[in-house]
Amino acid sequence: MDFLAATGGMLIGTVIPFLIVLTVVVFVHELGHFWVARRAGVAISVFSIGFGPELLGRTDRKGTRWKLSAIPLGGYVRFIDDANAASQPGARSADPGAFQSKSLAARAAVVAAGPAANFLFAIAVLAVLFYAFGKPMIAPVAGAVEPDSPAAEAGFLAGDRILAIDGDPIESFADIQRVVMLQNGVELAIDIDRSGSRLTLHATPRSREIVDGFGEKQTVPVLGLRQTNPTVELRSYGPFGAAHEAVRETWSIIDSTLSSVAGMFSGRTSATQISGPIGIARVSGQVAAMGFIPLVNLAAILSISIGLINLFPIPMLDGGHLAFYAIEALRGRPLPERAQEIGFGIGFAIVLGLMAFGVLNDIAKIASG
Repeated sequence: MDFLAATGGMLIGTVIPFLIVLTVVVFVHELGHFWVARRAGVAISVFSIGFGPELLGRTDRKGTRWKLSAIPLGGYVRFIDDANAASQPGARSADPGAFQSKSLAARAAVVAAGPAANFLFAIAVLAVLFYAFGKPMIAPVAGAVEPDSPAAEAGFLAGDRILAIDGDPIESFADIQRVVMLQNGVELAIDIDRSGSRLTLHATPRSREIVDGFGEKQTVPVLGLRQTNPTVELRSYGPFGAAHEAVRETWSIIDSTLSSVAGMFSGRTSATQISGPIGIARVSGQVAAMGFIPLVNLAAILSISIGLINLFPIPMLDGGHLAFYAIEALRGRPLPERAQEIGFGIGFAIVLGLMAFGVLNDIAKIASG
């Protein structure tokens, strides 16, 4: 009975919130493709949330089968001339509704609409949250300075308020962490306010294993500044201010993600930060336990991440399709079918490899935690 209770608790507390968030984000992404495709005159055979066998569905008056499938880890919109669910081009069709019969600009717009819908969804969600509830921010004040840390060596003192790092304004403690995580071994010029006086200190972050707010162990660059009795400052916004802040926050997440990916290739940040579905599910469950609003905020962040990842120039992803279209625009004709098949095969292998790597990272974190 204890095992059944634990399994039921995990299902309700972790799996269900994860599936709800993922389903909403995937639906938004695919709806972006669908909406633009319909307006471009593309005939759509399937709109699926999930992969594999159909669980339930209906066919609309234009012949599109809307369905919920058994494997709830993604989704797809399939056009009448697609070879598969990844929208690999099939045989050329004379049907006026065929995707491949549309202009290059129309095809590119349909593909780009999925990530664009994710970004617009995130901006709308964040704008509503900021307008309705304000934006809580932990003041960027050093509660304590760890001994023998980069911050201690630079001369930081408890009570110092960080104003800017390398000239970029700092509004919250999270801003400090966001910058420092991408700057391992790089000296930073940090402007602070100390008892009303503005000073500039120089510190070089060093990597160390930490336990994050969700109990996960990570190796990340740190300064050695800690929060003790943090002050939460609630910033309120009008409708236009909330929208502007939502755009700024969305761009900040995109910028941090791209910098993190670049850091992994250069060795400045650890690849252990990559998470798979297990890690995302654990975070979803932990955030759901905090309440509905944090879970909605997580949906916005995940929407940004999925939109951005889909723009990476990997065949099989939206960015890969756009890369093929860019080559087509330069050549004046599409790549040969064989070249596209090889590209999709490579893209499929890359996506599977990244997913497997993320799952292994998740398992390692669970085992070490």
